[in-house]
Amino acid sequence: MTASGRPRVLLMHPILDPGPAILAEAAEVNAYPSNRPLDQQSIREAAEGCFGIVSHLKDPIGPVVLSTPGLKCVSNVAVGFDNIDIPTATSNRVMVTNTPGVLDESTADFAFALLIAAARRVVQADTYTRQGNYKGWEIDLMLGTDVHDATLGIVGIGRIGRGVARRAKGFNMRVLYSDTNPLVPEMEQQLGATHVDLSRLLAESDFISVHVPLTKETHHLISTAQFAHMKPNAILVNTSRGPVVDEAALVEALKAHRIAGAGLDVYEREPAVHPGLIALHNVVLAPHIASATTRTRSEMSAMAARNMATAVRGGKPPNLLNPDVRK
Repeated sequence: MTASGRPRVLLMHPILDPGPAILAEAAEVNAYPSNRPLDQQSIREAAEGCFGIVSHLKDPIGPVVLSTPGLKCVSNVAVGFDNIDIPTATSNRVMVTNTPGVLDESTADFAFALLIAAARRVVQADTYTRQGNYKGWEIDLMLGTDVHDATLGIVGIGRIGRGVARRAKGFNMRVLYSDTNPLVPEMEQQLGATHVDLSRLLAESDFISVHVPLTKETHHLISTAQFAHMKPNAILVNTSRGPVVDEAALVEALKAHRIAGAGLDVYEREPAVHPGLIALHNVVLAPHIASATTRTRSEMSAMAARNMATAVRGGKPPNLLNPDVRK
């Protein structure tokens, strides 16, 4: 609380308009110093006296931070929240919010972009051309894989997975999906998607796109055994969470040509990328930008700011992840 009686909010990183104005209407906003390390003790020190923290996925919000006296809310500018210890937040009576729904379509766009880029060797061809290697049309230059009429396997048929399935219809793809909560028949018919177990999906799919949250059950969901089930021409796309895919196993599968390629937007130990991936030409690498359009990131910023502003004013944030805190 400031001397004027206004609550304080710690803004870990800049957010896009209109987020800053929404926050400023509700509280005094303190920016986290850009040169300060992103460890829990440093964040706790910066958060002392603050009502809330507006965080990003790279911010570790664990027991040290969540026990800060007076802390009441953490608003994550992301749909994911594996950077936040939710049970500890709940036990400390700290509300936690996220930004669901707003980034689904942009992320589905990017998953398909990675799929096509890997299939048609777009990044490799760009590098080849820039390096002056293009000397004229050749019948076997940069041969890739057809996307149209291929089989797409979607692992996790939530909002983003369904978005990818809708895009696949435009390419006349056969769509398989695996999920512990199957779609109702009407939705399956609308999407043209068939529910199968993961083993069958891996064995029959030309492209596999992963869209599951990171949990104990999904950690290394795709690893050595799963790569062994895939077709040698298969291409894996991951825009969910890095640890869902065993990166070391992926490197070995790509090196041994057990699968043909991959497109990745997330990594097991972000921002670090497995060095084995860097050296491979058959994987497209992106820096966690699946939701990175101006409109989507602005809407995420506004939603996170509104979540915090509602909490500051004593209300229930619309995207509260741990409602037991308010009981």
